[in-house]
Amino acid sequence: MEMTLGKRLRVTIFGESHGKGVGALVQGIPAGVLIDEDVIAQRLSERKPGRELASARKEPDICEIKTGIYNLKTTGFPVLLWINNKDAKSKDYSFLPKIPRPGHADLPSHIRSEGNADLRGGGSHSGRLTAPLVAAAGLIDNLRKELGFEIFSQVCSIGNINANSITTEEIKNYTNAMKVTNCRDEKAAEKMYDLIKSTSQIGDSIGSSVEIAIKGLPIGVGEPWFDGLEPALARALMAIPAARAIEFGEGISAVKMHGSQHNDSWENQDGKPSLSSNADGALGGFSTGATLKLKVHFKPPSSISKSQTTLNIKSGNQEELVVQGRHDPVIGPRAAPVVKSVCELVITDLILRK
Repeated sequence: MEMTLGKRLRVTIFGESHGKGVGALVQGIPAGVLIDEDVIAQRLSERKPGRELASARKEPDICEIKTGIYNLKTTGFPVLLWINNKDAKSKDYSFLPKIPRPGHADLPSHIRSEGNADLRGGGSHSGRLTAPLVAAAGLIDNLRKELGFEIFSQVCSIGNINANSITTEEIKNYTNAMKVTNCRDEKAAEKMYDLIKSTSQIGDSIGSSVEIAIKGLPIGVGEPWFDGLEPALARALMAIPAARAIEFGEGISAVKMHGSQHNDSWENQDGKPSLSSNADGALGGFSTGATLKLKVHFKPPSSISKSQTTLNIKSGNQEELVVQGRHDPVIGPRAAPVVKSVCELVITDLILRK
């Protein structure tokens, strides 16, 4: 089984939630790219557990760069990233594999591996493996800057609470609720904060969505058909645990529109062809030069402390299960930096292919 993203820039993730650690092998970074370990650390701090209204698992998430770096620059050879697991509590999963958790990949993994999979905390399917993805994006941050594009992210909905559409303007003062929810809309963030808190108090979870705005792409990034800008992003983003749907541009609202409403006209701006700011950021698999906007929708986390019915695969009978351990009541706030990182990796790969 292989877990590799990209063709020119290749990121292979590995490890398990409750194993010794998780990591990534990053191949294809050109030689001479300056590495900023502080950026990697900052990126990881934005997604790590232990934050307010998130999983209580305490992981320092310190990324060790094992190979491929000399004098803080890439050598052109593969870069190995490693993050230790420090706070796994495997006893919380002693019921596995006999009693698979509802909403998790326990049973399919158990059968696919012929009983050999490490199912603790989700094993290799766990959101824990998004940490090396975030670290890999931090690793190539200076390369991204050289390529000239920038990505903004926010949680745009939790439950029935919706934020204003994402802006790319700098926000100087973040309230605590904005920081906790990863939402750039102050009023919506306050409501989201209260909803997460009340949902957690009753032992349940709630669904969420993350919005992305990608600026600075020149016209023509992407490949036709299956590795087009949107298809490539969709394939990678749907691999993030609990992702359930993706929308680009107007998304599903486009099915209710006429072509005259949805189409954007090309115009001349400073001697160059351009589209309006609300236009599709990609056409025919290629970037258009306009801001590319997308949303990733996440299901409610499957691990909840409420009693659920599942199958005891040894007895063949259904029985009640209460999942112990430390779990997120919502995915969006910690997924926002993951979605951003995956987009950076995919777009960098596509640009390097040109």
